Amino acid sequence: MRATDKKFIKMGTLSIAADFNWKCQHTWRRAAKNTMWCLIGCSIGDFGTILFFQFTGIPWPVTAIMVLAVVNGLLTSIALETAILSRQMALASAFRTACGMSLISMISMEVAMNIVDVLVTGGAVIIWWVVPLMLLAGFLTPLPYNYWRLKALNKACH
Repeated sequence: MRATDKKFIKMGTLSIAADFNWKCQHTWRRAAKNTMWCLIGCSIGDFGTILFFQFTGIPWPVTAIMVLAVVNGLLTSIALETAILSRQMALASAFRTACGMSLISMISMEVAMNIVDVLVTGGAVIIWWVVPLMLLAGFLTPLPYNYWRLKALNKACH
């Protein structure tokens, strides 16, 4: 079957390939790689924000720290993506592409990491043994969505 012969299912304004499945190892590997890059970018801003408040002792509410950590995680992820993509395209195009990445994926990653942190530590605290748990949750949460975007929509952030 040629790519132009694919059958699509129309779902509102979204068309999804009728032959979609969750079994493509190539797509899982690509989705995992894309998710890992996003995790690196998001973690820099997220962990940096939490550590800042942890080290300075500034008395902010946990919710406010977590919201700021999510925002900073999104910003550092976009900055990292812009730097990576600027090797392949003009800086302005790289920035627009980075901003056009899936915010659903990044936000779900950030929220998952922060939920684990609060549930395990009781607040906005970075402890060495909690970091792997936060990273695991941050990686696994958006992975199926990233696979779906690649497989069904052929859209990736990298």
